[in-house]
Amino acid sequence: MEDVFLPCGNIRLEILTPISQVVFGEAARQAARNGSESIRTSHLFMGLLANPDASLVRWGDRLHADLSRLLAQFQELFTTPKAGVHALPKLHREFLSDQMISVLREAIGRSRDHGREVVSPMDLLVSLLTDSGSVVAECFERIGLTAAKLTELAVLAEQRLGIDRDSPI
Repeated sequence: MEDVFLPCGNIRLEILTPISQVVFGEAARQAARNGSESIRTSHLFMGLLANPDASLVRWGDRLHADLSRLLAQFQELFTTPKAGVHALPKLHREFLSDQMISVLREAIGRSRDHGREVVSPMDLLVSLLTDSGSVVAECFERIGLTAAKLTELAVLAEQRLGIDRDSPI
């Protein structure tokens, strides 16, 4: 498998769907807003919530969650008081946490396992939730939702979307 980075260190944007590229841009904005110099998995999750595609909306529906409210809660949880806004981190290896790099590599593997050449937002979400030590999954576990349950709901939302796409109108 090719690496997710170009030799110069930038993320290979061609491995991301257009909406996944938007999600990464938003993750960088969340990192800067939260006073972080690097993009972390919590920022990626906030990027997903801020730019949900149809599968993420279905996942939120299955959770009975308002994604914009969930975004606000995560922003509040992960904002460092008085940290100040940093410059927007670049979509470059140097500005992604090790865990974020691991999630991105898992997401490309998942997309290819499903016969796709590009990473969808659902690939990012599932890889984020199943990553060992996921701070996002840990936050949900505190309220009684396991990573396994969140992942199951994500896969069901993704599968349901595929069924809807294949149905005649």
